[in-house]
Amino acid sequence: MAKAFASQGDMSEKKITFDEVGRDLWAFTAEGDPNSGIIIGDDSVMIVEAQATPRLAEKVIEKVRSVTDKPISHVVLTHYHAVRVLGASAYGADQIIMGDAARAMVVERGQEDWDSEFQRFPRLFEGHESIPGLTYPTTTFSDAMTIYLGNRRIDLMHLGRAHTAGDIVIHVPDENVMFTGDIVEDHSACYCGDGHFSDWGQTLDNIASFDLDAIAPGRGGALIGKAAVERALESTRDFVYSTYEPAAKVAARGGSLKEAWDAVRASCDPKFADYAIYEHCLPFNVARAYDEARGIDTPRIWTAERDLAMWADLQG
Repeated sequence: MAKAFASQGDMSEKKITFDEVGRDLWAFTAEGDPNSGIIIGDDSVMIVEAQATPRLAEKVIEKVRSVTDKPISHVVLTHYHAVRVLGASAYGADQIIMGDAARAMVVERGQEDWDSEFQRFPRLFEGHESIPGLTYPTTTFSDAMTIYLGNRRIDLMHLGRAHTAGDIVIHVPDENVMFTGDIVEDHSACYCGDGHFSDWGQTLDNIASFDLDAIAPGRGGALIGKAAVERALESTRDFVYSTYEPAAKVAARGGSLKEAWDAVRASCDPKFADYAIYEHCLPFNVARAYDEARGIDTPRIWTAERDLAMWADLQG
């Protein structure tokens, strides 16, 4: 029997966990599904990551309302991927914020990404008919910006390329907590199909320099305490390195994408095969690593058609 494409066969509902990672800072997590973050200020609330549809966003809003009745004023999106952004309309926020590079990616490849992700992982698009269209920010920035929710300071920063070229992080200095998006994962595979392997390690170093007390990662459980933060930073680094190095060696000798696939499996399967969405991510990760090693700096746009062709080549 042919293996189901990407995560089309994953229809099991995940358990939602809502953890306080600092004073009035919450991580909405769901066993490897996309996470969201909640930052409660003096008078209003900031959401980090919108979920893929307005219906799924309502699950986040339900958790928010369990801890505060303050209005949601800001939605911050760490990057452009459909599973992160297309539910933004549900929050009714005045401000939707992205980095400049992420907005440019919505313009360049947002519709293709939506079509591709919907095909890959239909369960994550529950209520897809409620999506009003592509999500565009009301506000963007280049390197850094600061927002105050009353007296609570929130720093938004681009610390380097990693999961995408436009990743940003959100740091709350009064609790030394960071929301990293998919730059950091915990017991979940990193999706690297639009990534920059050669930059990712330095970006992780830049995050580590904050000596954080907690991280709300892109996928996986909340990371509370310095030991958990360090462990997740190192496991993410290991995942990225273990994916790229075997593919780069194959590319350097002129080997094929299929050979790179075999080499990456030999490197990663023993360590990461039990990680959430591992089998989903692996073909896209190998394809991007192989491209980057051959000098393709800007990730090629994934389309629904390209997805299926690549999957057939590698799984076959």
